[in-house]
Amino acid sequence: MTIVIPADGHYVLTNAAVPAALLGTPASGALDLIDITIADSLIAAIGPAGSAVSPQKLDLRGDIVLPAFVDLHTHLDKGHIWPRKQNPDGTWLGALMAVLADREANWAASDVERRMDFSLRCAYAHGTAAVRTHLDMAPPQHNITWDVFEAMRERWAGRIELQAAGLMGPDTILDNTALRAIANRAKAAGGILGGSTAVHAENPTIMRRLVAMAGELGLNIDLHTDESPDPAANALECLADAVIESGFTGSVVAGHCCSLAVQDDETAKRVIDKVARAGIAVVSLPMCNMYLQDRDNTHGVRTPRWRGVTLLNELKAAGVTVAIASDNTRDPFYAYGDLDGFEVLREGARILHFDHPQDDAFAWTRSVSADPAAIAGFGYSAEIKAGAPADLVLLKGRNWTELMSRPQADRTVIRAGKAIDTTLPDYRELDDLMGPS
Repeated sequence: MTIVIPADGHYVLTNAAVPAALLGTPASGALDLIDITIADSLIAAIGPAGSAVSPQKLDLRGDIVLPAFVDLHTHLDKGHIWPRKQNPDGTWLGALMAVLADREANWAASDVERRMDFSLRCAYAHGTAAVRTHLDMAPPQHNITWDVFEAMRERWAGRIELQAAGLMGPDTILDNTALRAIANRAKAAGGILGGSTAVHAENPTIMRRLVAMAGELGLNIDLHTDESPDPAANALECLADAVIESGFTGSVVAGHCCSLAVQDDETAKRVIDKVARAGIAVVSLPMCNMYLQDRDNTHGVRTPRWRGVTLLNELKAAGVTVAIASDNTRDPFYAYGDLDGFEVLREGARILHFDHPQDDAFAWTRSVSADPAAIAGFGYSAEIKAGAPADLVLLKGRNWTELMSRPQADRTVIRAGKAIDTTLPDYRELDDLMGPS
């Protein structure tokens, strides 16, 4: 059955199945059958199914409705470079070196701008309303990409709310002059202080310096931590220690945290307890982590022994706020992806095993919507409530298994009460950036 959204933006979605977790009961895994009244670009009212009175009722017959998605961890500056710079061996180090070479050769402002805009058009068509991206800060890139990002944030205002974190490596963080320059540029852009480290002897110092700089400048923090299969990686624990010791009160997000899953139970419990005490939120990147981690072909053909993801279920059970996100898109760190929040949820259920018991599974819809929105402090809350913007994604499925069994390519995306064009941009638009075919 095709749903046709009235062009005037005044109607009722009746018999809509919405996760109770997105209707004000965060821990619930239930689906509530409701009527959603939409008027003047807003959700005007919510009531039990069949209660709304309107000349224009669209009967969803129990199909599921979610709020527009929030993608907490992406890399818009890297996106879609795979055709010109592949990962030679599929490893994390292979990705790092490939991106370094491509950045030095190609990342002029015009190149970054066109790829960013292409990525955002994909995200928008899939039903995403807010995105946080990490931006590579290796000089002179910090003087190019922040300008592009600020222009894109203005261009996309009202469609996708954008945030950005300046991404730097551990050696940069240890260089006080470089750290301050990048932090000041992030502050000037209304950005976030970012970074990446895993196995490093100076991790305690790195985290203390970064937290101190963020505290001095009033910046929030979003880091790549322990994106590694090495159980000796301790960046996450050092981050928690630095936050607790300093009394830092800003928002802190740790991404990846892969090593936590290969540490012994005692170590993992200790780290998780510290993360909870420090108030650090954790974002897992299930698709990219599974793609990169435990990939080693140096001794012949080999199948990975683990999924690469962190202990997300244990973190959540310990009271840590968690989310899942896209990460990279068609670049050397991840050859696939399209900034589709539903794909992240669907694949996350398979990879992270948050789909059982299925009576509780719908609470996890918050991991691509309301929880990352709250973690990031977006203006968009990604909840379905009276007075909220009518930014919704209508999906075909009345329960968890119907919802998750198909990619939902025929979804209806509503923004400000009106259906948008969900046609995806053609990859051919970027052909002239990719060099000889």
